[in-house]
Amino acid sequence: MKNKKEIYFNNPQHEFLYTAPHTSVIVGGRRLGKSHGFAAPFLLRNFQVMPRSANGIVGSTYQQLLTRTLPGTFQALESFGYKRDVHFFVGRKPPKSANFKTPYIQPASYDHVVSFYNGSIANLISQDRPGSSNSLTLDSLLIDEGRFINYEKLKTETFPANGGFKGYFGHIPWHHSVLVLSDMPPTQKPAWFEHYKDQMDLDLIDVIQALVLEIWRLKKELALSKNSVIQKEIRKLRKSLAQFQSIAVYYREWSSLENLQLLGERYFNQMKRDLPPLVFQTSILCKRLRLIKDGFYPGLNADVHYYSAFDNSYLDSLDYNFTKINKQSCLQDADLDRAKPISIALDYNANINWLVAGQQDGIKMKTLKSFYVKYERKLRELVKDFCDYYKDHKSKEVVYYFDNTALGNNYAVGNDDFAHTVTEEFIKYGWKVKRVHIGNPVKHIDKHRMIHLALQGVKYLFPLFNKPNNEALLLAIESTGVRIGSRGFQKDKAGEKLVESEESLLEHRTDATDAWDTLFIGMNKFPVGSSDGAITSHFA
Repeated sequence: MKNKKEIYFNNPQHEFLYTAPHTSVIVGGRRLGKSHGFAAPFLLRNFQVMPRSANGIVGSTYQQLLTRTLPGTFQALESFGYKRDVHFFVGRKPPKSANFKTPYIQPASYDHVVSFYNGSIANLISQDRPGSSNSLTLDSLLIDEGRFINYEKLKTETFPANGGFKGYFGHIPWHHSVLVLSDMPPTQKPAWFEHYKDQMDLDLIDVIQALVLEIWRLKKELALSKNSVIQKEIRKLRKSLAQFQSIAVYYREWSSLENLQLLGERYFNQMKRDLPPLVFQTSILCKRLRLIKDGFYPGLNADVHYYSAFDNSYLDSLDYNFTKINKQSCLQDADLDRAKPISIALDYNANINWLVAGQQDGIKMKTLKSFYVKYERKLRELVKDFCDYYKDHKSKEVVYYFDNTALGNNYAVGNDDFAHTVTEEFIKYGWKVKRVHIGNPVKHIDKHRMIHLALQGVKYLFPLFNKPNNEALLLAIESTGVRIGSRGFQKDKAGEKLVESEESLLEHRTDATDAWDTLFIGMNKFPVGSSDGAITSHFA
């Protein structure tokens, strides 16, 4: 007899596993154990009860699947005793020596497929890879990080692949089952998956759980008596249970505190200290919050102005090597024009310094990525972070926009002023610098009008933001308010003067937005089309 291995599951995981509904939505805080206690058991169950089946794992981007979904899920499977390249293969057809069974519907290519030893497979479906759901016939769906999913694509491309056809598994209660995993989205409108909450029949869930308990009680009784009447009753109850599970919709919201026993109090204290309040409330405590409605950037719309752009051909070349995939560099960015200079602007402070990078693409202003450094790390370290990330960029040239606040001030760097230090540091790393002095800072009311017109698509370059590369910047922009001060209409920057605290981290204040504003003014009012005049050597 093989040694049994005990595996820990917290209360939410236990409830999900024994309820085993057909359609489930789990909205949970970070480290609740969504991979270990939900995703991996869901896949493993479907692989085993539907041998040789074809399933789907859905993510908003291929990069998300490779960096967040698959590593945690595979780690969980391995903790259950299932080893990669033994019990399952990723991104390649299992060798004949592995003696795997073949799926009922074999994929045309195994490049984006997880193959299990009993012939079941999971197709990797990423919404940034056009047509990744096309021509698929699926037996179940795991949808990870639901708040980033494009629901329209899901409805039109993926859900149709997971319905209708009963095939070999029409009698299985989990045929065409769906599991959606997400943390709580900090948005002004309900997430697409929240409508499942209204579809959940609480009485049905109670009946399912009561049946599970009764079957468990009868099995204990059967172990003592071996009574055939009890055996018949168990079979009868199991048949009813399967019927109820096959139509059950299950929606749950759980905070990370549900995993306190495993994580410990120190984790929550650290998260409260390290995360911005909004992120802590939503991603840890799983609370439903709403962002500021009438701020400095009221025209900003996540559905219109945010995008993701990963170079999937590069990610494919890494052959599911998660160590390489997790290394951040511009090689993963598909929105970067590698032949063109990168436009940058900065914001300079004693305790935090920002750099925002962008490029013009026709009538679009793409904010490619943003960087910040805090406290003892200053401008030189900030420039180094940029150069490290873009070391593979072909055009080693930046268009550096700065206003008068970068001249004659040096509290963040030493003796040289900000503009001098930034230029000198880029040159040290082999970059050309086209310096563009834009004069005095634009008044808040004028800047507000310009940006609002641009966000509405009325005038100026249309702003777009690479969301995965600008998370802190976007949180700052979304949270920036306005006030009427001695100078009239102004951006509310009162928070910049406060000491950093658990409730107010430096990187989520308005400093970030000032750097972006400067980049916006520069790219619109002072466009640069060539490298003429770029500084390439040290200067006095």
